[in-house]
Amino acid sequence: MPLSRRQFLQASAVAGAALVADPGRAPAFVRSRPGITHGIQSGEVATRSGVVWTRADRPSRMLLQVLDSRHRRRPRWIEGPVLTGDTDYTGKVRLRGLPPGRRVEYRVVLQDLRNPAVLSEPQVGSFRTAPVDERDVSFVWGADIAGQGWGINPDIGGYRIFRSMANVDPDFFLCSGDHIYADNPLTETVALPGGRTWRNIVTPEKTKVAETLAEFRGNFAYNLLDENLRTFAGSVPQLNQWDDHEVLNNWYPGEILDDPRYSERRVDVLAARSKQAFFEWLPIGSRQIYRKVSHGPLLDVFLLDMRTYKDPNDENVYADPRRGLLGGAQREWLKRELAASRATWKVIANDLPLGLIVPDGPTALEGVAQGDPGPPRGRELEFAEVLGFAHRRGVRGIVLITADVHYPAAHRYDPSRAAIGAFDPFWEFVAGPLNAGAFGPNALDGTFGPEAVFAEPPPAPNTSPADGHQFFGHVAIEAQSRVMTVALRDIDGRERFSVDLAP
Repeated sequence: MPLSRRQFLQASAVAGAALVADPGRAPAFVRSRPGITHGIQSGEVATRSGVVWTRADRPSRMLLQVLDSRHRRRPRWIEGPVLTGDTDYTGKVRLRGLPPGRRVEYRVVLQDLRNPAVLSEPQVGSFRTAPVDERDVSFVWGADIAGQGWGINPDIGGYRIFRSMANVDPDFFLCSGDHIYADNPLTETVALPGGRTWRNIVTPEKTKVAETLAEFRGNFAYNLLDENLRTFAGSVPQLNQWDDHEVLNNWYPGEILDDPRYSERRVDVLAARSKQAFFEWLPIGSRQIYRKVSHGPLLDVFLLDMRTYKDPNDENVYADPRRGLLGGAQREWLKRELAASRATWKVIANDLPLGLIVPDGPTALEGVAQGDPGPPRGRELEFAEVLGFAHRRGVRGIVLITADVHYPAAHRYDPSRAAIGAFDPFWEFVAGPLNAGAFGPNALDGTFGPEAVFAEPPPAPNTSPADGHQFFGHVAIEAQSRVMTVALRDIDGRERFSVDLAP
């Protein structure tokens, strides 16, 4: 039941005294108190706001404090939602009125619903808000976590690539999709070349393909068992997209499965359950996957949803401009927002690459490109429309970042090499995987004139993370020159490729 104002003020006073005295110690009379089960996360950070997430082990209320060392008065408590089984005991709060361009520390506790004086142990996190003036900007991106049977392996340090990403001190992390592999169950051990053995941490929800809401929730919960990821999520805010493996490989709306592993064959039903778990378990501030997030005057990020509105996978050679990956409403939104953007750099986060050919069986295609280097056909039509519109409206500073294919690459697109000429040259950068099998390389389609400036595929398909070949991308924009430096880094943070882009 909702707490009265008097109960809340009493709890706040007790909480403040207890936490100041000893943040890790409960009052002596407390026999049992709520617990935070999977750490804390933040996301959707803007100039004066950000979303904070946590999960409880029982029904309880989420309370937050914003910690500000400049003020001597005790930080005020912010009353968050009651966390119940309806949301798998997850919850989030949007903090408002924050100072721009500063690191903000926050504290999260859980409050017992029956006794407001009983509190969980606190957890403290932080994030940097976006600036209002021209300051250096840095972010990392990647995708593909726990794919192809490679889960959390304590023998190699778990998801240690998240330590490497933290070491570059980014303002935020963009996950380009495949947060989970709902269709890739885990086993306790996997044989590796040379007589070695890969050892997975396994939970019940990861022993089969995900079909129920509880199983999709369990897949998202699994990743937060990794200490590297939990620590990273407590200090680096996120922007999140989704791709296919949040549901299953290469899915599209309306698909009916022919897969004996599934008792639920309707992909739309599976996708709805996955999407609910996606929004419950990630610090996303809205119910819209495609959105624009601004990070000061130097950077706007346009996150696409190339899955929810996707047409069926076929040979992808149709001439119907109403079909595609984005759908009409999202396509018009992207054109409108690109034209309205005044940021120096417009980063389009496309969770499927533009020029790489991604097959789905003998004849069907999963992505945009279809292997014909001639004029745009199929899904290429809507991207030709967006690029042509940006060219006519004088939109400059477009950069594409993506993942999906499980190897790093840098592609430069030039109309002088393309089958159409009505667009400005641009780059597309590919990162990943973060903890999944490595694959590639994929062939390039010549329609938009791409050149593979860099690629580092593995020596064999499904190379495990034990042998490296895990990569993340790092973007740094220098405020004074406004130059964007894009680097592709390996599992230990070593730079494998870098290029400076002039504004």
